[in-house]
Amino acid sequence: MKLVNEMEHSEIVDTIRERVIESVSQNMYLYGVSPSIGRLYGTLFFNGKPMTLDDMKEELKMSKTSMSTSVRTLMELNMVERVWRKGIRKDLYEAQGDWYQIFTDFFSNQWRKVTAMNTKAVQQSLNELTQLMRKPELSETERELIQADMDKYRYIIDYYNWLNHLFDFLESDELFQIVKKKMDQGKSEPPADLGS
Repeated sequence: MKLVNEMEHSEIVDTIRERVIESVSQNMYLYGVSPSIGRLYGTLFFNGKPMTLDDMKEELKMSKTSMSTSVRTLMELNMVERVWRKGIRKDLYEAQGDWYQIFTDFFSNQWRKVTAMNTKAVQQSLNELTQLMRKPELSETERELIQADMDKYRYIIDYYNWLNHLFDFLESDELFQIVKKKMDQGKSEPPADLGS
């Protein structure tokens, strides 16, 4: 009878866990990934120990190729890492457990890409207008128009520089000194079996 109860309790825990994994997977679009990749992350997060591609394939009933692509995507997002265990020859993967760091890294990286691209376009435009401003045949009205645009471009560059300072701050430990990570029972680290 005890064994039956333990199995029933284990099934209840699995059902509750599945609900959370499903919820997490549905919201992974925020990180630019599909629900199936989110489901893989949730599975690794709750598994509590590293998994091989074969383990993941078995657990999620996905093809090994699809699993490999999903793991690579999660590694690029710094949400999963390859780990080594003595005596195991296959690659093992585990979820990064620090969701605070995942969030700040992801959004900083995404915004850095955007600001770098935009800064390049604005700087090029500013350089071209600077050259145009040197032409002696420009009318005063044209000069005023060009100067107004140049001022706006400089403002935009200042804004992107400010954003980059913000990203530096987000990626530093200073952020978590000001906005503390909320951890259960005063812990300051993710659960012990994650991100180790």
